[in-house]
Amino acid sequence: MRSIVAGLALALLAAPGLAADQDPSAQSKGFFNGKNLDGWEGLNQYWSVKEGAIVGASGERIPFNTFLCSKKAYGDFELSFQVRLKDGKGNSGLQIRSKVVNKERYVVHGPQCDIGAGYWGSLYGEGVGGMWKAAPKEAQSKIKPNDFNDYSIKVVGKRVTIKVNGVTTVDQDFPKMADEGIIAWQLHSGPPMEVTFRNIVFKDLSKK
Repeated sequence: MRSIVAGLALALLAAPGLAADQDPSAQSKGFFNGKNLDGWEGLNQYWSVKEGAIVGASGERIPFNTFLCSKKAYGDFELSFQVRLKDGKGNSGLQIRSKVVNKERYVVHGPQCDIGAGYWGSLYGEGVGGMWKAAPKEAQSKIKPNDFNDYSIKVVGKRVTIKVNGVTTVDQDFPKMADEGIIAWQLHSGPPMEVTFRNIVFKDLSKK
């Protein structure tokens, strides 16, 4: 009897539907597989995967903000990662519930979780009204300019929660936020820069 019960338990654990819902690593691999940019689109000359991380780099000045965009739209989710701006220079961000408005340059409009000196952890309206919520100044003192910083985002309904290095920088509702949209990593216009996103963990919280 014990062997039959044990066998049934193993069979349930092996069921593909259960594994995808219960195992965060399975969802993360579906979001970003750590090997290539399958499931993503952007200007190929700027984006690559190195040692399991997404890297955006411009070898020369670029005149526009450009993004690496998910091909899939998302509603509610949790996303955590570590991010580094090489030598502390440049500016980046993570778009949530956004849309591509120019595919030639992969320009994106929508709310952006900001990454850059003085702006870390803010929620900025990229092409949709400018600053939505500035991060508190004290949060900037926790930033490691030349190293990786922990960044997490949770979006449920109209509520957005952003944490940087364990400090909550945004936690409130934004009525004008779309119900769903793409997720996109930013490479900012201006002088050459490099941004690396590693240890990406994603969980879809939308109702199935």
